[in-house]
Amino acid sequence: MLQTSKYHATATDLATEQQVVEAAKKDPARFAALYDKYYEQIFRFIYQRVDDKEQAFDATQQTFLKAMNSLHKYEYRGVPFASWLYRIASSEVNNLFRAQKAQRTVNVESVNVYNIIEEIQESKIDQYHDKIVDIISGLPENELQLIEMRFFEKRSFKEIGEILEMTENNAKVKTYRILEKLKKMIK
Repeated sequence: MLQTSKYHATATDLATEQQVVEAAKKDPARFAALYDKYYEQIFRFIYQRVDDKEQAFDATQQTFLKAMNSLHKYEYRGVPFASWLYRIASSEVNNLFRAQKAQRTVNVESVNVYNIIEEIQESKIDQYHDKIVDIISGLPENELQLIEMRFFEKRSFKEIGEILEMTENNAKVKTYRILEKLKKMIK
C-alpha cells in the first residue's frame, strides 16, 4: 500500500503558514520566511527534472520571483502553500523545456519503482524493475508528472490535484489509469 505523504501538514501547521502568507501579502519583506522555508525543496523538485544545476537555480529563482509578484492572487485551498509554489515551479520547468528544448530527466530510485510494482500488484518484482524504469522514462510529460509526484515524492492526490490544477479525484483516476497502462506494458 502507498505511504502517507511526507508533505502532509497538520491543521495547526497550515494555519500558522497562512498567517505567514497573509503577512507577506501585506509586507513583501516578510516573503523571506516563505522563501527560506521552501527554497531547498523547490530547488530539488526542479533539479530532479532538469538535471542541470545552473538551470535549476535559475528556474528556482524565477519560481520565487513569480510567487512573490503574484502573492496577492494566492488563495488558501486546504493544502500547503508549497503546492502553489510547486505549480509555479512545474510551469517554469515546462517553459524551460519549450524555450531551450531541454531534455527531460527522470531520476528513478529503485525503492520507488518497487512501490509502483507493488501498487500494480506484480509478484515478479525483480524481473520487472528495469522494464518499469524504461517504460517510465518514455511516458509523456503529463503522465510522468503524476507518477513522480505520487510515487517518488509521496504526495497526496489532493496535493497533486492542486499542483496540476485538477480535482483530487481526477488526479487519482489518471494515476491509476497510468498504472493500468504500465501493467499491460510489462506483460
